Amino acid sequence: MIRVAVVDDQTLVRQGIVGLLSLSDDIEVAGEGEDGDDALALVAAGGIDVLLLDLRMPRRDGIAVLETLRERDLTLPVLVLTTFDDDELVLRALRAGARGYLLKDVTLEQLVSAITVLAGGGTLLQPGLTDRLFRAVRQGGSGVGGIERPEPLTPRERDVLRLVAAGYSNGEISEALHLAPGTVKNYLSAVFAKLGVRDRTRAALRALDLGLLETT
Repeated sequence: MIRVAVVDDQTLVRQGIVGLLSLSDDIEVAGEGEDGDDALALVAAGGIDVLLLDLRMPRRDGIAVLETLRERDLTLPVLVLTTFDDDELVLRALRAGARGYLLKDVTLEQLVSAITVLAGGGTLLQPGLTDRLFRAVRQGGSGVGGIERPEPLTPRERDVLRLVAAGYSNGEISEALHLAPGTVKNYLSAVFAKLGVRDRTRAALRALDLGLLETT
């Protein structure tokens, strides 16, 4: 059972998310909050595996929560819930340590899948916002560090990277590219090393910075 906390200042939205999650046998809602202070209190109380966090909230917003968690060296996975006009906030959230993001109109299946991925130590970038993030990155840069001129990726490494940016899990990449799971892990390790990053989220953002996800 994965224990989650849901923090959103819009009561109807929060109740809707909680109601959806109550339909899943694998998720337990361990707490609710309406602002960043509530979020930090829930994390401090313990017993949470994943925090679902809105970005735009009164008093202390989602970015401030992420920054505070990082300052306190708390590594709780945070799944950002956003809307279509939050592109720059999403980029800021990822820089501040969020492990993934979803739009608020996702299905129960997508939401549970994302929570499961984060609880298992993974990261998730929703495909629906990739193009918008790409435009934001091209306009202002992602702010993600890495090797200035990375070693060129092989065609297969690019294939794997594109699927990572689209939110595919290792298993889904394995099926899509007809590769053994161990081979996928090896490709990911090579991609991370070449890009100078340590996780999937930063790999995707670094790839956006470098134009590696553009179709030719």
